[in-house]
Amino acid sequence: MDWKAIKQRIEAGEDQSTEFKRGLGDLSALGKAICAFANSSGGVLVLGVDDERHICGVRERPEKVQERLTSFLHTGCSQPVTAWVGHHSDDGGHVFWVEVPSQRGFEPLRCRGRTWIRRGSSSVEPSSMELQELFNAFGFVLTEERAIQGAPSSHIDYDAFLAYLDKLDFDTLSEPQPSSEQDLLNRGVLVELGGELRATLYGVLAFGKHPQRYTQTRSFCIECVAYAGTDRASEVLQAATAKGRLGEQVDRSVGWFLGLGRFESYENLVREDRYLLPRDAVREALVNAVIHRDYAIIGSTILFEVFSDRVDVTSPGSLPNHLTVEQVMAGANPRARNDSMGHHMAGMGFMERRGRGWLIMKREMSEFNNTEPTLAQDTESSFVRVSFQLGVGAA
Repeated sequence: MDWKAIKQRIEAGEDQSTEFKRGLGDLSALGKAICAFANSSGGVLVLGVDDERHICGVRERPEKVQERLTSFLHTGCSQPVTAWVGHHSDDGGHVFWVEVPSQRGFEPLRCRGRTWIRRGSSSVEPSSMELQELFNAFGFVLTEERAIQGAPSSHIDYDAFLAYLDKLDFDTLSEPQPSSEQDLLNRGVLVELGGELRATLYGVLAFGKHPQRYTQTRSFCIECVAYAGTDRASEVLQAATAKGRLGEQVDRSVGWFLGLGRFESYENLVREDRYLLPRDAVREALVNAVIHRDYAIIGSTILFEVFSDRVDVTSPGSLPNHLTVEQVMAGANPRARNDSMGHHMAGMGFMERRGRGWLIMKREMSEFNNTEPTLAQDTESSFVRVSFQLGVGAA
């Protein structure tokens, strides 16, 4: 891009593909714009121009500016940035521009750990839906068998994998045995990618040493929040994030919930301490959330919310494989979106594979307070929600 084209951009002002900076300043501010252009449709960052489109000139020596920009493009972001640097000098001073094309690699570019996109004439952090679309554009339409690029075989806890096989009554001691890597390949925990072994999403969430360490998996956890009132505008009483492997997320969420306290109830003059809801009903809802959530939706967590009148478990996505709300509530044959995760949770004793989950929740709530759980699906906002009523239902 030549000086004539840059002058036309200066005259037109900032927009989706043009941003002005007075000078170098804090290079992280430049990185924010560079990442946003690269993650979006490309653009030009012009240095030496103020917001009013006046050429004020960069004060540093041209060779020093060129050196700093070149170095930053190589090391300042999460991966080297392909870009072209231009320079023009006149009576107004030195003007530099960085022409950044749209880029597609293994994942979106980040600067200082944060992802940026262009929205209008600003560089902003993406919303959860924008982040999902961004990752999908980079090829991360995640399913459980897809490889996690940054997860080598060493990130898998092989002892945890062997413990799982023991649960399934597999003989892991008698010779001959496959090598550890071949064993993990056979079970879909690892796949080959570009000549290297990488953990699958299933492998990371079932046996990973630190499942939320990767850019793609940071939101694959359960957010637990207790409110004082009946909506999210109410005061937050307690909050926690349940991370870890699939089973650990469920156990930690249930433990957090049980720690909220108990209440007294009486039957035939006998006092009994009871939790806010039956443990088995809560556990069943959380298990279903982690194995049926849509892992192609990046940036959204499972929400486990306790209000003054109810408990909601909200999972990103829709009901799997075209199931309807009515079919689920009738105890339809299970159709797992993430079959390996379902097998894993069944093998670890967290669930059955008979489609009884909803019936179990319904029975537990009926015996507990004479209410029934409700199930809702919002296809526009893409979530599924199970709700349990607190208190006592009508007799």
